[in-house]
Amino acid sequence: MEKSFEDALKELEVIVKELESGNVELDSAIDKYTEAMKLAKYCSEKLNSATEKVNKILTENKELAQFKVEE
Repeated sequence: MEKSFEDALKELEVIVKELESGNVELDSAIDKYTEAMKLAKYCSEKLNSATEKVNKILTENKELAQFKVEE
């Protein structure tokens, strides 16, 4: 089952807080960092996909404005 963008983002936030706390052993920190990078990539891909879908809808409706995700 694919997780939602919101669920992935929440998981990412939890990992970041754990890593920022400084109370994580090195091996665990490496594992958490690796998982965080996977989640960040997943979230980025979901946002890009959503942007493409919105742009396609705008194009089909003959709207000229491009939808951009503000970072």
